[in-house]
Amino acid sequence: MDGRLDPRAARRRALVLAATEPARTLLSAGGAAAAALPLLRWAPRGERHPVLVLPGLLASDASTQVLRTWIGRLGYPVVGWALGRNRGPSQEIDDELPRLLDRLSGEHGTAVSIVGWSLGGIFARRLARTAPRQVRQVVSLGSPFASTQPWVTGPSRSPRRSLARPLPVPSTAVYSRWDGVVDWRACRQEAGPASENVAVHSSHLGMGHDPAVLWVVADRLAQPRHDWRPFARPSRFGLGTLFPAES
Repeated sequence: MDGRLDPRAARRRALVLAATEPARTLLSAGGAAAAALPLLRWAPRGERHPVLVLPGLLASDASTQVLRTWIGRLGYPVVGWALGRNRGPSQEIDDELPRLLDRLSGEHGTAVSIVGWSLGGIFARRLARTAPRQVRQVVSLGSPFASTQPWVTGPSRSPRRSLARPLPVPSTAVYSRWDGVVDWRACRQEAGPASENVAVHSSHLGMGHDPAVLWVVADRLAQPRHDWRPFARPSRFGLGTLFPAES
């Protein structure tokens, strides 16, 4: 769809999406979420294991409260990153995130699933590359890891190409063509035996409470550690309508 638009049409669409991002976020937080809540109780549940949730750029753990509450209700021990506001790549993040991952893995005696929103998903992918034995899987939400922007790659950070390559652990990249903050094409990874892309209808700022995203997170966390399978759109109760056909 978007890839076939001429440059002017693509720019106009991007401006419209950016302008309507706040309103669409409120819609998903209100009516859409309320309508889907009864259906979400049928979300899959799996083996108990720790989950780490990382916030996006300029956001803190407060932004992931709904997401972490949801994960906790599914029965998983879940934590935020406890590093305050995400101001982008820094030495503190490079030092503290591996320590946090090591502590969680050690406390629970098993690998950690990491859910990262936007820039948080990029940090999650880096952790998976540096400590694959401690990472069970990565789920990124609107994370532009394939972007050429310097705040994503950085002068001494992983190049764009390596960030988009399949990880050494299962990974699910959730993206939306209706994202009004980042280019959805930069949020997709190379497909592989244990790497996939899942499309949703969400706005960027609404991904942490969008019903389809919550379902994907639940479904992915429920995957057996050694028997990971690609996401399948749910067919019962009309839940499949939450997802675009391309997912």
